Amino acid sequence: MSQPNAPASRKGSNSVQVRRYNERVVLEALQRLGQASKAELARSANLTPQAVAVIVDHLEEVGLVRHEGKRAGQVGQPSTLYAPAPDGAFSIGLHVGRRAFDAVLVDFTGRTLRMETSEYEYPEPQMVAELAAAYVRTFRAGLAPDLRSRAVGVGVAMPYFMDSWTKELGMPASITQAWEDFDFAKGLADSIDLPLFFENDASGAATAELVYGRGREVRDFIYLFISTFIGGGLIINGNLETGPNGNSAAFGPYPVTPSLLSSVPAPKGPFEILLRRASIYVLTNHLRENGVPIRRALELDEIGEKAEPFLGEWVEDCADALAQAIVGAIAVVDVSAIVIDGILPAAILQRTVEAVSRRFGEIVPEGLFAPEIAVGTMGPRAAAIGAAILPLYAMFAPDSATLVKAKAPGIGRASLRTYIGAA
Repeated sequence: MSQPNAPASRKGSNSVQVRRYNERVVLEALQRLGQASKAELARSANLTPQAVAVIVDHLEEVGLVRHEGKRAGQVGQPSTLYAPAPDGAFSIGLHVGRRAFDAVLVDFTGRTLRMETSEYEYPEPQMVAELAAAYVRTFRAGLAPDLRSRAVGVGVAMPYFMDSWTKELGMPASITQAWEDFDFAKGLADSIDLPLFFENDASGAATAELVYGRGREVRDFIYLFISTFIGGGLIINGNLETGPNGNSAAFGPYPVTPSLLSSVPAPKGPFEILLRRASIYVLTNHLRENGVPIRRALELDEIGEKAEPFLGEWVEDCADALAQAIVGAIAVVDVSAIVIDGILPAAILQRTVEAVSRRFGEIVPEGLFAPEIAVGTMGPRAAAIGAAILPLYAMFAPDSATLVKAKAPGIGRASLRTYIGAA
C-alpha cells in the first residue's frame, strides 16, 4: 500500500514536494485536533479548502485517515468529521535502561497496543540487542498480516553513556568493556529490518510528555525523570531542544550541595552532583544501609511502612537537591513549568514533587519567575513511548529535514524536533 508521506525529494518535482509537505501539515493538524472537518483542517493548516479536500480524500484512500461521523447542529449541511486511522501506521519503541528493558507497540493515534518489560542485573549489550530483536519480531507477528507492512520503524531510547557511572551500579568491568567494544546500532540493524531511530532516554521521555502529556497545555518546560539515575529534557516553544551534542538538560552532573544522608559518602570537593542525591540507586542504597531489603523501586509498594523514616529522609534530601538544580536552570532558561516524572510508585512521586515545590519556594531568589512544578503523566513507560514517536515523526511530521542523524559513542543519535500528535 502506498505511503503518501514518503520523502518527497525522490520525486524530483517541486509541485510534488509541496503536495507531500502539505499532506504532512494536514496530518499533523488532524493528530493535534483529534477529529475535525475539512473546513477546520483548512483553517488549522492555513491551506485552502480545495487543497485540503483533495489531500484528505487521498489520505483516506491510502488508509491514514477515516470518517468519524458527522457534526450536526450548525448552519447548513452537517459536517463530515475525520480522524487519524489507528491502523494507518504502527511504530515500536524500545527503552534500554540500566536495570530493565521496555518495549511498546503503538498505533497511528499513539495508543499503546502492547507493552513488555524484561529486567536484568546489568545491560550486557549483545543480550540487549537480541532481546530487542525478539520483541520487534513478536510485535510485528502480532499484527494482522495485511497490517505488518504498516510498521514504519523502531525507535530506541537509551543513555548516551551506558558505560558511565558504573561504580554507582557495581557494574562489572567486563560489561563496561563490552559497551566500548560492541557497535550496538549495527547489532540492532543486522537483526531488525525496519528503519532505526535513536534518542537519549531522558529526551525520549520528555518527548512523550510533550506529545501525550503536559505538553498539550504547556509549551515551555524543563522535564526531570527520576530513574536509576536522573535525567532531563528541555522543551522550548513545543520543541525538544537537544543541543549540538544531543545532551541538553542532562542534569545528572549538575553541581549541588553535599547530601545529608548517612548512606552517601562525602564528595571529594565542595560540591556533589545531582545524580548522587536525586536518583533511585541512592534511595535503594539508603534503604539497604538502614536494614530495609530492596532492589527495585517497584518494591516500595510492598515494603510500605518498613521504609519509613528512611524513605522520608531520601525524599527531603532529593527535593532539596532538585530545588537547587531548578533554581540554577531557570536562571538560565525561562520556562513556564517544571515537570517531574519517574519510575517511583505514584504516591511517592507525588510526595517527592510536593517536597520539591515546597523547598523551591524556600530558596528561590528574587529576580526569577517561579514556574509551576508539576507531576508528569507518563510514568515508567515514558522513554519507551518517546522512542515509539521517533519513527512516526520521521515518516509523517512536516519538517522531516530537522531529523538529523549524528554519531554518539556506540550508537546513532537523532536530533529531534518533536512531532506534535495526539493520543
